[in-house]
Amino acid sequence: MLQLVVPRHSQSVAKWSRALALLSSFLLSGPPLAHALDQALPPYRPKPGVGGVLKAVGSDTMNSAATALAREFTAKYPEVKIEIEGNGSDTAPRALLDGTAQFGLMSRPMTSQELNAFEKAYGYRLGRIRVAVDALLIFVNKENPVRCLSLPQIDRIFSATRQASGGRSLEDWGNLGLAGEWAGRRIALFGRNAASGTYAFFKGQVLYGGDYKAALTQLPTAAAVVDAVAADKAAIGYGGLGRVTPAIRAVPLSVYEGGQCFDASAEAVLSDKYPLARYLYVYTNKKPDEPLDPLRAEFARFVLSKDGQSIVAAAGFYPVSNAEREADLEALGIGPAN
Repeated sequence: MLQLVVPRHSQSVAKWSRALALLSSFLLSGPPLAHALDQALPPYRPKPGVGGVLKAVGSDTMNSAATALAREFTAKYPEVKIEIEGNGSDTAPRALLDGTAQFGLMSRPMTSQELNAFEKAYGYRLGRIRVAVDALLIFVNKENPVRCLSLPQIDRIFSATRQASGGRSLEDWGNLGLAGEWAGRRIALFGRNAASGTYAFFKGQVLYGGDYKAALTQLPTAAAVVDAVAADKAAIGYGGLGRVTPAIRAVPLSVYEGGQCFDASAEAVLSDKYPLARYLYVYTNKKPDEPLDPLRAEFARFVLSKDGQSIVAAAGFYPVSNAEREADLEALGIGPAN
């Protein structure tokens, strides 16, 4: 699977290949498909003499997974300390540019402007690895009976400019076909703030770069969005796979009105049926003519090992494939071997 954002037609063959590979590993090994690991991923083997301090800054979406990965890594290496700061993907490029963090956590790809600013300062581009596959979910309160939403409908719910749909604004749940007590309930909009990569991903992929409605309540964390939706029967919000709780419900999505709806199962995400998926990234300052220091190299190996990807899956995301692992480690000059 390549870049999981629209436009996506040219990537369908690669995605089907990856989906079939993961499905095969599931059939052979037996874990639930939702968190199936590529069985070619190697286990992590600690190396002697690794120590030092790392700081990772960026995505709130990745905060729980990054914290769990750091906890397990430092258990293997008592001389290592790792600080995780999850205030939004927009904070990662600046931290890497300033040298105040060794890793930048991002739930979206860096923009050309962000990459160019780093290259202008350092003379080379940032390195990066893909650490997980995430799906952007549309949340409603658990009491809400809406069964499916299309991407054009979501644009009409959230966007003031409706560049993706061109339709009229949808203001209450009756506009979406709900009857009875729901018909007159005005939709309450919740989302992330502008520092969030999820905010930017939603704006770019769902709203086609259009403006959010002024009625959107912008919140600093994904957990706050979930809490707001759980507390308001008329609410709708968005967030990643790792944020579902019993108090909210993720609505199945279709690409167009009247189209088939899919939930964010592994099969639907990896076969390109679910329309909103993305990689989660870790960026780092890698000089092209020098190897990564042992601490950063070992942490990257750990994250992309079977051990690390099991932690990613436990956090609610889908693991990357071994082919993706090998390609990303080799690009960092680490090489495919563990």
